Amino acid sequence: MSELIISVSGLRGVVGASLTPEAAIRYVAAFAQELATPGPLVLTRDGRTTGRMIADLVRGALCAAGRDVIDADIAATPTTGVLVRRYQAAGGIQVSASHNPPEYNGLKLFDPAGQVLTAAAGQPILHRYRQFAADRPAWVGYQRVGRVVACADSVSDHLGLVAATIDVERIRACGFTVLLDANHGAGSLLGRHLLESLGCRVVLIGGEPDGRFAHRPEPTAENLVGIAPLVRQHGAIAGFCQDPDADRLAVIDETGHYLGEEYTLALCLDHVLRTRRGPVAINCATSRLSADVAAGHGSECFRAAVGEANVVAEMRARHAVFGGEGNGGPIDPRVGYVRDSFVGMALILDALAERQIRLSDWVRSLPRYAIRKTTVPVAAAGLQAALDALRHRFPEASVDRLDGLRLDWPDRWLLVRASNTEPIVRLIVEAPQAADAEQLCDDAAATLASFTS
Repeated sequence: MSELIISVSGLRGVVGASLTPEAAIRYVAAFAQELATPGPLVLTRDGRTTGRMIADLVRGALCAAGRDVIDADIAATPTTGVLVRRYQAAGGIQVSASHNPPEYNGLKLFDPAGQVLTAAAGQPILHRYRQFAADRPAWVGYQRVGRVVACADSVSDHLGLVAATIDVERIRACGFTVLLDANHGAGSLLGRHLLESLGCRVVLIGGEPDGRFAHRPEPTAENLVGIAPLVRQHGAIAGFCQDPDADRLAVIDETGHYLGEEYTLALCLDHVLRTRRGPVAINCATSRLSADVAAGHGSECFRAAVGEANVVAEMRARHAVFGGEGNGGPIDPRVGYVRDSFVGMALILDALAERQIRLSDWVRSLPRYAIRKTTVPVAAAGLQAALDALRHRFPEASVDRLDGLRLDWPDRWLLVRASNTEPIVRLIVEAPQAADAEQLCDDAAATLASFTS
């Protein structure tokens, strides 16, 4: 991408191209200036090769804006949220480009509650950032320059919160062998510590958090073809695969079969709701599998617009006992309102220990769906007409305009959303069979084709 991808909760771009030192400093200055809460800011990074350089810029800009900095260096995104709460900080900044390729980096902003910034909180920061394109940020005099304090232990608090949600001794008694693919991201630090504390024999792949990814960083089936066979070869009961900042988790079963990120949330829900009944919240692009699991436990499932902050807002509004997104991001309020791969690993191991079953057998007991995704070029000017045409093409479907256009049938659904960065719309279709999902996706794409840009 030649353009900086920027939103109310962060920015992302190619280092040296769209993401320049000037852009990073402007964004951090805007964040520091708009924060109403006094106190220090937590700074972390996901281990990318450019992370130290970006973090140095961020740390300097925060100090120049008069903010103290608690520098935890390499840490996972959910750990950042925990640290913000631990230090009662005014907020936090994670230097990360999530699952993007190595040439990318970015900034993710946290509020004083240790969660990713909402649109309402982030809009003034975004406005200030754009204003700084013409105006100079207000730096403080030498007497008010912020101080830097190193965080010596970034993992213990997070580990304790996760451990409190499971039966540690029950898991330890099983002596599981587990494969963890951190792919040289931040997840290996707490990941190894967590799994070893649960008595697991850990086969760690990509344990050095240096950002030198051994495969493309998004934990999809295509990117994990070299990892999946290793699970069976090492006799592991599961393979856990993280993205670079460890807020997403994909799972591989003991046979070496890639389950996918949608199953991460569904498995967590299936375990948590056995003992903690209550509402759950997911986004409108998450598989119906999670809603079915919730219904099977007598729990109501609420949908939010796509985006972690939107799901968190819905969880808080509904007093949800659990939530998350189908991209492998479970959210457990007992640990924090941030997507958390460590929560996923712990809950899955706890369930396997409690039920004494194989992961593949557990998955076979759950409903199955097929998902198909594609994109269609549609200019912004023609978007509304395109969505109207699609709605009229399928008049029998129920309509939801929460986020783009979602059409629902008793056994399938279609979601069409406009991209924030390109003149395209993204289509997601789910149906019981792959052929049905493909047919519906093709029919919808054909309807939208007349509105191509």
